[in-house]
Amino acid sequence: MAMLEDVKQALRISTTITAFDSEVIDLIAAARNDLRLSGVLAEKVENDSDSLIKRAVTLYCKAFFGYDNADADRQLASYNSMKAHLTLSAEYTEVPV
Repeated sequence: MAMLEDVKQALRISTTITAFDSEVIDLIAAARNDLRLSGVLAEKVENDSDSLIKRAVTLYCKAFFGYDNADADRQLASYNSMKAHLTLSAEYTEVPV
């Protein structure tokens, strides 16, 4: 799972450490669900090679991972801004004809 490895790297967790995998996998799923609920196409949300989707998921995970995160508010604001841009883009919300 490429997204798991990318997010773990962003969270500064070694890919060899698996103790937090369950939490990180749940956060990735929650981020994807939040993007879908906001109107981003499922096919876009599941595209791990899309840099904007990857960045949005990473920001979401960084905002919600752990308990003592001084940057959580800033990261959540960045995620919400990214999500707003994605939901305003026809490329991410409209099925191509």
